[in-house]
Amino acid sequence: MTAQMLDAATLDRHRRLMAYFPTGVTVVTAIDDDGEPSGMTCSSLTSICLEPPIVMVSLTTTSRTVRQALIRGSFGATLLDVGAQEIAQRFATPALDRFAGLAWTPSPLGVPWIETCMTAAADFELWRSMEVGDHTLLFGLVRNVEIRGGVPLLYGLRRYQGWPPAV
Repeated sequence: MTAQMLDAATLDRHRRLMAYFPTGVTVVTAIDDDGEPSGMTCSSLTSICLEPPIVMVSLTTTSRTVRQALIRGSFGATLLDVGAQEIAQRFATPALDRFAGLAWTPSPLGVPWIETCMTAAADFELWRSMEVGDHTLLFGLVRNVEIRGGVPLLYGLRRYQGWPPAV
């Protein structure tokens, strides 16, 4: 069965189901041959295995970030802190230059790490990619990691939240 065969009610139930699965929030980034950065908010960063250390992100296939990652063979992820809700929203909506006015640093692989709002960041060598529906799965081999600490930003029930206090 294809997605086109599913009715609107089924798609809505799927969206509602996923709203009940809170996730961390990251901005996945890439850079083109002219040094122009791109990025998009992503709540689907998943560790696939530890040996070798591989992660997977799921991004809209038509995005500039996906195209640049596939061409350059690398991408990055900035894990956002609780104060970065505006940054998460900026990178989740269409804009010509999402990086306007933001401080970012090239990672050791040259992909952008957003300075002002990271709890941690990593860069990845593209290991594999696969198109699934309207998204492309990028599998990346972890190359470099920077940990800053802080309180991670979460997304669930269609809103941003901080990490809850310990019970």
